[in-house]
Amino acid sequence: MSTVDTNEIVTRLRAAGCVFAEDEARLLTEATDSAEELDRLVAQRVEGVPLEYLLGWVEFRGIRVGVQAGVFVPRQRTAFLVDEAAALARAEGRDEFVVVDLCCGSGALGLALVTELANEVARIELDAADIEPVAVACARENLTSVGGRAHEGDLFAALPSRLRGRIDILLCNTPYVPSGEIARMPPEARDHEPATALDGGEDGLDIFRRVAAEATEWLAPGGHLLVEISEEQATTATSIATEAGLTPAIAHSPDLYATAIICTR
Repeated sequence: MSTVDTNEIVTRLRAAGCVFAEDEARLLTEATDSAEELDRLVAQRVEGVPLEYLLGWVEFRGIRVGVQAGVFVPRQRTAFLVDEAAALARAEGRDEFVVVDLCCGSGALGLALVTELANEVARIELDAADIEPVAVACARENLTSVGGRAHEGDLFAALPSRLRGRIDILLCNTPYVPSGEIARMPPEARDHEPATALDGGEDGLDIFRRVAAEATEWLAPGGHLLVEISEEQATTATSIATEAGLTPAIAHSPDLYATAIICTR
C-alpha cells in the first residue's frame, strides 16, 4: 500500500463533506489490502455510501458491531438508552433479567446492554426483533456471542409468546423522524438506510404509539420500556404513554444530545 497518497484521499473525502476525513481515510486504508480496493471504497464513500457499510462494522459503546448495506446504523447518541437501562437494572439489584431489543436493526442495543451487565447479572435472556430481513440476519450474527436470539416480524408480532408479560427491559429505538423531514436528512441516511428505520409518520411518533399500546401486555410488572425521541416530542410522547397505561419519565443527556422516554408498567 506504499503507493497510496493519504493526503489525496483526505482531500477527496473532505471535498465530499466528510467532517472526519482524516479518521475515515485511516479506517478505509486499514480495511483494504490493495490500492485498487482502497480507491473503490473511497469512491463509494465520496458518492455518499455510509462509512460503516464500507467497513462492515460500527463502534458502539466500545463494541465493534457488524453492519451491512440496508441495515440501520446505530447512532452514538442512542447509547443513552443503554446507559439508562443499565442504571435501572443496577437499581433493582436482581440476578436475572428478560431483555428485548425491538426495532433492533443490528442488535446493537441489546448487545451493548448484555455486555455492560455481564459481570453483574447472573442471567440475561435476550431477544431482538425487526421487520427488515437483512437487519434480522445481521442481529443474529451480532448476538450469537451473548446467546441472544433475533426474530423477523412487525413489532411484538415477531416475538415468541413465552415473552408475554415477562419483559423486564424493553429497548425500542423506534423510527421517530417526522415524514416531512426525511428529505432534509443527510443523504447517507436518507438514500441508504431503510425507510422503515427512519420514518415515524406525521409527527414522528406513529411507531411509538403502536409500541406503547401493546407494551403493558408484554412488560413484566414493574418492567420498563425505553424509547429514544426528540426533545420536542417529549410532551406528546408522555401523553401517549399515559393513555396506554404506562408511567412515563423523560430523561436527557446533554453530552450525547439525546432524549429518551422511560415508561414503566
